[in-house]
Amino acid sequence: MKIFSVSQIRSWDAYTIKHEPVISIELMERAAKACYNWILHHFTNSSHFAIFCGKGNNGGDGLAIARLLIENKYRVSIYIIGSESAGSPDFAINLERLKSISPDIYFLENEGSFPAIKYEVIIDALLGTGLNKRPMGIFSSLINRINKNASKVISIDIPSGLYTDKSSKQNIVIKASHTLTFQNQKLAFLMPENEAFVGEVSLMDIQLSEEFEEKENSTFEYIGEEMIRRIYIPRTPFANKGNYGYACLVAGSYGMMGAAVLSAKACVRSGVGKLTCYTCKIGYNIMQTSVPEAMCTTFGNTFIKEVKKINYFDVIGIGPGIGKHSSHKELLRDLFRNFKKPVVIDADALNMLSEYPLLYQSIPSNSIITPHPKEFERLFGKSDSDFERINVAMLKAKELNIFIVLKGHFTFIATPQGKGYFNSTGNSGMATAGSGDVLTGIITGLLAQKYSPLHACILGVYIHGLSGDIAADQLSKESLIAGDIIHFMGNAFHKISES
Repeated sequence: MKIFSVSQIRSWDAYTIKHEPVISIELMERAAKACYNWILHHFTNSSHFAIFCGKGNNGGDGLAIARLLIENKYRVSIYIIGSESAGSPDFAINLERLKSISPDIYFLENEGSFPAIKYEVIIDALLGTGLNKRPMGIFSSLINRINKNASKVISIDIPSGLYTDKSSKQNIVIKASHTLTFQNQKLAFLMPENEAFVGEVSLMDIQLSEEFEEKENSTFEYIGEEMIRRIYIPRTPFANKGNYGYACLVAGSYGMMGAAVLSAKACVRSGVGKLTCYTCKIGYNIMQTSVPEAMCTTFGNTFIKEVKKINYFDVIGIGPGIGKHSSHKELLRDLFRNFKKPVVIDADALNMLSEYPLLYQSIPSNSIITPHPKEFERLFGKSDSDFERINVAMLKAKELNIFIVLKGHFTFIATPQGKGYFNSTGNSGMATAGSGDVLTGIITGLLAQKYSPLHACILGVYIHGLSGDIAADQLSKESLIAGDIIHFMGNAFHKISES
């Protein structure tokens, strides 16, 4: 699913109006009906709705929703910011339609005219996606009033006060319980800094032009089932282990062999043909016992000091549980110098890398790094907002010719080609020790199977998140541990292959 900018969203509407053809007021009615149908399935007609409207097209959506609710015996009060002077053309049409069936239309010209908010369900149709400046004056005061008093708020398309494409940290923003957004995901909804405002997002299909979506390029995409179906490669009947690659994991040290075991188990579960783990002597028995499917070679007693004979492998993953030791600088330098295929870099390997930025330029082309936000900060510096962090990731991916998998809810993939992808699977139960080590193993295994680095990233984060979703559904988010993600990978592959 493509994630479009504000200007592209406007163009999409215009293209649909021109080529379907459909007039704009009919497209607004289509949007209102989609929202009304959602409300119908979530609220009984004993609910009382207070709908707050601006005078643009977002307000027009609100007026059309109000009319549909009233026609179907819902109790609705409508509040419009400003005087009775005209708004947008489609807003004006919907206002005339509404006047014929409802006397409960009120114009709010100052704070003294604000209604009391008690038990009503609030529908926010104040500002919409076209917002280009911070809410001020009466809008700011009303948003504050709603946030302080409302228990349930439904925002139409986007919570009022939230920018679509940039940080809203300085804005006063509606805190929505639900956001009913039109057609596709919005960039703002995927940023952690906006969690308090967005609530549960539901996509309202309003049949915007498929042709426009196919032809229009977008910087960002949202990973869904359709994309995964295109990427996933089923096994062939006559395949052997040689067809699915030879991976190496450089992982583990004294006291941190758990990370190595989790990564190795995830790697073999991902479908890799063969796996050899390079670890330390103290971890040999642990690895051989815990992951009998993997071969094991040791370098160093309590931590890995060097690696040899690396060119046998199709891919190397490095980092889970290796610890921070001064000799790891040479370990990374030698690996980057002598291995010319993609490397998956995570955990302590990233932390060591951040201490020696001169090594950045020697990372093999098309390698994949998988930092969480703190590791990313150590690598590339602090960011003032999540939007800035995404932009930095995009710049660094291009500059270093690597893929950056920035872990979190809606894990983000920045590519050297200037595209960004947000994952749609995963849950907060996966915020647990070892979850990242599992992801490293999955991506390493997929790369070994000849998935491209881009497809290994996309499929890897999706399987990782989907396995976590299945685990949470079976076990609960609270009790989910990293090993559960591995346990349910088979279910995730089943779901992908059957979709």
